Amino acid sequence: MFFKKIHIRIKIVMIIIFICLLLIIGKVFYIQVFSYKKLNNYANDLWSRNLPIEASRGKIYDRNGIVLADNITTTSLVLIPNQIEDKETTTKLLAEALGVTYDEMKEHVFKSSSIERVHPEGRRLDYETADKINSLNLSGVYLLKESKRYYPNNYMLSHTLGFVGIDNQGLAGLELMYNDYLTGSYGAIKYFSDAKGNKLKLSEYYEQPQNGMDIYLTIDYNIQVALERELDNVISKYSPDQALGLAVDPNTGEILAISSRPNFNPSEYKNYTTEIINRNLPIWMTYEPGSTFKIITLATALEENLVDLNNEYYHDSGAVTVGGATIHCWKHGGHGSQTYLQVVENSCNPGFVNLGLRIGKEKLFNYIDKFGFGKKTNIDLNGEANGILFNLDKVNDLELATTAFGQGVSVTPIQQVMAVSAAINGGTLYTPYIVKSINEPETNSAIVINQTKVVRKVISESTSEKVRYALESVVANGSGRNAYIADYRVGGKTGTAQKVKDGKYMVGNYITSFIGFMPADDPKIVLYIAIDNAKGVTQYGGTVAAPIAKEVLKSSIEALNIEKRKNDLEKEYNYGDKKHAVVPNVINLKSKEAIKLLKQFKVEFTGTGDTVIYQSPGEGTTLFEGDTIRLMLGE
Repeated sequence: MFFKKIHIRIKIVMIIIFICLLLIIGKVFYIQVFSYKKLNNYANDLWSRNLPIEASRGKIYDRNGIVLADNITTTSLVLIPNQIEDKETTTKLLAEALGVTYDEMKEHVFKSSSIERVHPEGRRLDYETADKINSLNLSGVYLLKESKRYYPNNYMLSHTLGFVGIDNQGLAGLELMYNDYLTGSYGAIKYFSDAKGNKLKLSEYYEQPQNGMDIYLTIDYNIQVALERELDNVISKYSPDQALGLAVDPNTGEILAISSRPNFNPSEYKNYTTEIINRNLPIWMTYEPGSTFKIITLATALEENLVDLNNEYYHDSGAVTVGGATIHCWKHGGHGSQTYLQVVENSCNPGFVNLGLRIGKEKLFNYIDKFGFGKKTNIDLNGEANGILFNLDKVNDLELATTAFGQGVSVTPIQQVMAVSAAINGGTLYTPYIVKSINEPETNSAIVINQTKVVRKVISESTSEKVRYALESVVANGSGRNAYIADYRVGGKTGTAQKVKDGKYMVGNYITSFIGFMPADDPKIVLYIAIDNAKGVTQYGGTVAAPIAKEVLKSSIEALNIEKRKNDLEKEYNYGDKKHAVVPNVINLKSKEAIKLLKQFKVEFTGTGDTVIYQSPGEGTTLFEGDTIRLMLGE
């Protein structure tokens, strides 16, 4: 009986032992099969060390592949405190090399961490400093490659491109909006260390970083260069408070050039105020547009068949009274009897008041809404404003009259450009955009492509054709004459808007502007220039903004492959205007005969002999009378 009980106990113990063994085996199996990866990672974390290698940020290009935002390779200082043999000496030497105090460096060297990034003192080091540290051959001190943002054109496109912080994160502009695409993935130099942090032999391997995506813009570098140059010129010449320019492809909504003044260098953004770096004026600034807004009134009147430009007349006495207020024309005494085409050419306020009253407030404000005013265009840039329009319930005859010639409403430059694009492109309003595509850097294959987006049809093709004709006439015969380009068809409208401060119009302080397009019969570019409070000049859009626009448009001819077109409307010259003349062919003529043919020009001779063997410029070139022709003489 006694032995029987012992036998049972043994069996029970054996069963318990067997169950325990099964549990142990099961646990080992679970660890080896199911938890191996997780536990192995934990183990590796205890012994492995990673020296991070930063990826290059994606580049930003113009539409033709010219780099607008690039990267340069720099180095940064990283410490592994456990590997530093002589911490006192290391602290002293690194402090001297970096130009910081001993105490500042001591915080890094004596820190009890597996890896210590020396920030900010050791970030983005110049080559001289990096070489000095490298030559010290200090244990536990590493110099790692880092990528630093580089803007090769300095101030160009600064508000649009934006800038990055010390960690290469986007802080403004496109750099911020597309930061997730532009930012790559870190790589590392990985190795295993012992308990004291010393690197184990043959344990090092390299994990390559993944660079960020590249971005291609709709910007045309050559047009952008021209716009930047002319804005710089106007700042030097007139010292305005602000200036801006914006160019768009009217048939797609693609932004071809955009800039404003004051601007800044993105590489040194910390040296500028937030007001300067955060205000992208072409999309942010709101103001009364003045006479450039008359294009909308004109398009509305034509679409509603309320005016005949060539056969209907308006008598301008110099002023008109509406709602108890007197509205004056810019020309003292008025323009007298004129066709409505001449009303447009002369930018006659009373004439446009008449058109506005004909249209009526419901129709005019309906078209203003359809042209996109009073709301964002949804351009793919941050900081866009809405603009301000009258509440229709509060619009009486006076508000209707002032709106008709661009006073009392507040718009943004981008709204104006897109609205005018719709008025002259056949009547279609597009959404503007500046990012053309986002590309994978190694294969350059596009992973995101922006498409042209139609908002709505606003006016008919026939109306748009009439608007183009009227605005070409403005440049040939009216207030936009200073934007005329011989041999090329240019249309446009000037604007002179009195500025408002504290609810009152300022005296002698205007925003002068010009919005133009070319070719007038088949527009490929719409350009808007606005100058805020130009000094030392009569403040009219035709005298200040139109000449600037002309120079940018001239630079756009080659960029957009615009061919010469005979002007349907020849420019009418006023007293004092410089006239154009076409250069004839004088090669093989005697010098006296050449002088007779070139009597409108100044002639300079080189060489010996009496026969012209070369001329510059060549036959067919259009110049101003009085310009110089150079002739080479020979036998």
